[in-house]
Amino acid sequence: MTTSAIQTVIDQLLSTKKGERVVSFEFEGNRYWLKQTEQLTGAMRWLKSKPHESLQLEIETLLTLAHKGAPVPELVSYGEGYLVVADVGSPVNYWLANSPSDVQLTQILQDSGTALAKLHQQGLAHGRPALRDICWKAGKVAFIDFEANQRDDDITAQQQRDLLVYIHSLYRYIGPYPEKVEPAITAYRSAGGEALWQACQQKMRGWQWLNYLIAPLKTIGGKDLRPIYWLLKHFA
Repeated sequence: MTTSAIQTVIDQLLSTKKGERVVSFEFEGNRYWLKQTEQLTGAMRWLKSKPHESLQLEIETLLTLAHKGAPVPELVSYGEGYLVVADVGSPVNYWLANSPSDVQLTQILQDSGTALAKLHQQGLAHGRPALRDICWKAGKVAFIDFEANQRDDDITAQQQRDLLVYIHSLYRYIGPYPEKVEPAITAYRSAGGEALWQACQQKMRGWQWLNYLIAPLKTIGGKDLRPIYWLLKHFA
């Protein structure tokens, strides 16, 4: 692939698809995603007043993370009001419903846990690694939608939050099935995340009393409340 060749395609799309928020396209057998500045109308102009700055921040975040070696989508092209990234597959929550076999699904979940542990070993944090923000394609994992405004002064606390969000998301999407969730967490611990997992366990011990209150809601509560019970139970 030559940069000029794909840029010609991108320029054509910027002309024919002007203003469309997200456009997918193929080039030389590979899929790419064109993202343009969000066009706001009505009340959204007040609620989200700086779409251009948001896109620019996303570009800067991708460049910074790629420079640090983080598993993020390749930023193929960017410019005034747009960016283009290479496709990195479907998010893990998609695979939960569309994986061709239980064996492959288990592998995908384990790959996601391993990738999160490796991200943490690089001294980085995601900010909110829910399954919808972790993509899988042919055995490779990439993270999307990093929180851009992360602090560098307390990375350990941010990584602990990552792990708690990740486990909560596993139970949110998979449901109350520890036998399906545990392989992903075990993969995280085995890939270098054991010390951080133990730190989270220590932190969660002080919250175990909460499970006595929410236990009646573990199967009938809201989709964000139910996983809290199983998250705490995991660390009990």
